[in-house]
Order: sequence, then C-alpha cells, then structure tokens
Amino acid sequence: MNRDTMLEQFAAQGDHTWDIIIVGGGATGLGCAVDAAARGYKPLLIERQDFAYGTSSRSTKLVHGGVRYLQQGNLTLVLEALKERGLLCQNAPHLVHPLPFVVPNYDWWEAPFYGIGMKIYDLMAGKLGIGKSKHLSKDHTLERIPTLEQDGLRGGTIYYDGQFDDSRLAINLAQTAIEHGAVIINYMEAKSLIKEGELVKGITAEDKETGKTYELKAKAVINATGPFADQLRLNDDSSASPMIKASQGIHIVLDKEFLPGDTAIMVPKTSDGRVIFLIPWHDKVLVGTTDTPLDDIPIEPIALEEEIDFLIKTSSQYLTKDPKETDILSVFAGIRPLVTHAGDDKNTAAISRDHTINISRSGLVTVTGGKWTTYRKMAQDTIDQTIMIADLEHKDCNTHNLPIHGYSQELIERSSLAMYGSDASYIKSIENEDPESANYIDERLPISHSQLVWAVQEEMTRTIEDFLSRRTRALLLDARASIDMAPHVANYMRQTLNKDEAWAEQQINNYIKLATNYLPKN
Repeated sequence: MNRDTMLEQFAAQGDHTWDIIIVGGGATGLGCAVDAAARGYKPLLIERQDFAYGTSSRSTKLVHGGVRYLQQGNLTLVLEALKERGLLCQNAPHLVHPLPFVVPNYDWWEAPFYGIGMKIYDLMAGKLGIGKSKHLSKDHTLERIPTLEQDGLRGGTIYYDGQFDDSRLAINLAQTAIEHGAVIINYMEAKSLIKEGELVKGITAEDKETGKTYELKAKAVINATGPFADQLRLNDDSSASPMIKASQGIHIVLDKEFLPGDTAIMVPKTSDGRVIFLIPWHDKVLVGTTDTPLDDIPIEPIALEEEIDFLIKTSSQYLTKDPKETDILSVFAGIRPLVTHAGDDKNTAAISRDHTINISRSGLVTVTGGKWTTYRKMAQDTIDQTIMIADLEHKDCNTHNLPIHGYSQELIERSSLAMYGSDASYIKSIENEDPESANYIDERLPISHSQLVWAVQEEMTRTIEDFLSRRTRALLLDARASIDMAPHVANYMRQTLNKDEAWAEQQINNYIKLATNYLPKN
C-alpha cells in the first residue's frame, strides 16, 4: 500500500466517473470501501488526515456486544454487535482475540444480578460465542486479579469479550479494500460537493501534500466523516438540521504493575452513568472511558483535568495500589459521533450507539453513529442504500466471511509482530537483510526499526505522527518515550521520502507539541 502508487491509479482514471466516492478514512469509511470493492464496484476513498486519525484510533480497543446496552434493554443492538464480534474474530484472528473480564462483586445482590445478565449475554451470542461466563469465588477472583481491592470483596463474575488494536485494523481494512480494487488516499481533503442541478455528482478535493485540486465525479458520494458529518451536510444543504451530538471520552494508560495478568476489570456503573474498563493492552493498562458532552468539535481533542481525575478516582476504588497522576504514561481523548434525536440532547451517556443512514434530497449519503464492532454491518447497510442512489447494478454483500488483510491463524513468535499477522514474515525479511533493524528504537517500547521501514514503504505512513500514533501505538502507550523516538523516525522518513532537514525539524517540533497534550499537565 503506497501513496504514490495510489495517486498514479487515481490520475489514470482521468475524467472517469467513480461508482462511489467515500469521504472519511475511519472505521466506517474504510468498511464502506471494503464492502463496495469486494462487491465489484470501483470506489475512491479520500481522508483529509491519516487513516483512523480521529475517533477510530482512540477507542477502548474492545470488540464487544455492549454490556451497558443489555442493561438499557437495547437487545437488537446487542444481538447485532455480538454477531459482528464473532465475525471479526473469525475474519481477523491476528488482531482480534477473546479477553476475560471480571465484574467484582462487593454487595450481596451483585453476584446473582450480573451472573444472570452475563448468561443472557452468552446465549445471545449463540454459535459465535467466544467464552462462557461464570461466578468466581473471592479466592479465584484474586487469582485472576491479584491487585483487586479486597476490602468487602465477595467474589466476581467472569465473562468474555473481544479485544483488538483499532488503528491496526483500520490499516488492514485499507489494504483489503485496495486488494479488491479500491483507490484509497490519505491527506486528500474534500473541499466542496459538485452538483448537477440539485443532485450531488462528485466532490472537489485538494491534495494536502502538493496543494493540487481535483474535480472528481461520482455516481454517489458517501459522507463517512464521523463527528464532522454535519460539516459536509451543511455544504450540501445550508438549512440541514444537525445530526451529531458529540461526546468526548478519554483513557489513561498506566504501567502493567497496576493490573498484571490477562484479565480486565469491568465497572458496570459509575457516577457519570458509563461503564468503566481497566484493560491489559500491549503490556500496559488502559483505563476508560469518560462521557463529556461537547458543543464544539476539535480535530485534536484534549483530555480535561476533571476527566483525568474521574478515572484516577474510579480506578482507585478497585485497585490495591491507587494510581496517581504522575503514574500516567499517556492520556488520550476521542470524540463519539452520537446521533441526536428529540429529547436526546442532555445526557450523552444515554444516547443510543445505533448507526444512522441519512440520504439528503440531493442524494448525499451520510452514515454516522455506531461503533467499531459493527463497522462491517454499517458498511453493508450503507452500500445497500448507495447502490439504489447511484443506480448501480445490484450485487450482494460478501464481507461476512471475507478475510481481512494480514489474516493468519499461525502464532507469531515475537509478540510485537503478532498484530501484523501474515505481514510479519515480510518484516522479518527486512531484519534478515539488516539485523540491526530488529533493534528497538527505544528500550521502553517493543517497536523496532524494521517496523518503521515497513510502515513507510508499505502502509502509507507520511508523518512522524502516523507511525508513532497509529502504525504503532507508541504515543498512546508512553508519550514520553514516543517523544524520544521522534528524531530517529524523522531522520529515516526524511531520507526515504526525499524530504529535507527543514521538513524533519518541523515534523519533530509538530510531534513534540502534539505529544505534550498526551501527558498530564501536573
């Protein structure tokens, strides 16, 4: 997957009318590109930043049915998500795996209450279930989670959900779409819609690297820009009512000593009405998430001090060692593109995570809401609707059992390469040719120079941030370590991408400024 190659294919189309143009390179847009290309259509996807730049790289890293939605009685959403969870485990086993969760029981009623709820959760998953729930004694609970607060502990309820690496899945989806004939380009911004009469017939786009603009014609345009969906809708119709009610969620990352082992903690009810998770991830501990309504939607959201305090206080109630702000290795914020309806605009924690497809009078197809777990179903529904709008020949969806790029059932020996699946062998070949490339860039994180070579050459990496935040997860796992890695990354990218030293210096300065926002202020 190479940007120059994509631009060549893009240019070769000339004045060709694309079947579908997709605006937005997050989970939803990439899912749409995979679905459309796998059916045999010719889609173009453009993303103004990097793939999964926003919400889609800042999730809780769970592929899950949604225990909270079960409590809310949204059985349809839970059933759909559990099915999609099973399909993701099946289609991307190199990235998605079962993770055990324990709900600690401190009151007498919690064991039967959560025990029954999780049995229902198991039954709803059916043949696509990934593990059976059961009650644990106090001793067995502490065997699973030795750092769990013991005062008043009665036992726990264990159940299973899926875990994944969100931005890695996004890259694999982009690769999958390209393998099926899609053209996908990052750092290409949609500037305006092209209309013929009252109907949307394409977009005007600008290559942010060169400044060159393009007029791109299409039979249909899909707006998959997540929290920013209303911006394109207003470009289409200045009188359009807002669909998005944004909510910010943050996560803090701690050292593994706070939660050793392979079992996560699920806190089913907090003061802000959300479920909180404490999750082992990439040999660190991920704690989140919060729910803070937003009036303005920034491109780069920043965690609020009160959100950080909330997660520290909540996690301290369940851990023997209370985390402090100085223990935080990284803190990151993401924005949920919740779809608002009448009466839903006060408590964002209560707004449904169902996805919504809106078709304007001009034919602009907007898809928003939903969550990572259901990206495939969101894409299927969106392309089904788009086929009618574009008057394309109907072709059935075939992504239910479609292996995602990197698919591998084999156990990858080195854990830091496991997430690459079948691509791990190519990275190892880089190391065979240059043994020093197997060395870690910084000893605090298991990220090698060979991964950098692969990311720049094969994964459309264009900036330091692309590599340190999304191709690898250095920024999210240890922001300080990632800052120290930046000069090495910039130097290699400068040479490989034929940039000058001024470019590298600017990249480093930009990255340090960004990464500083991933550190607590105190």
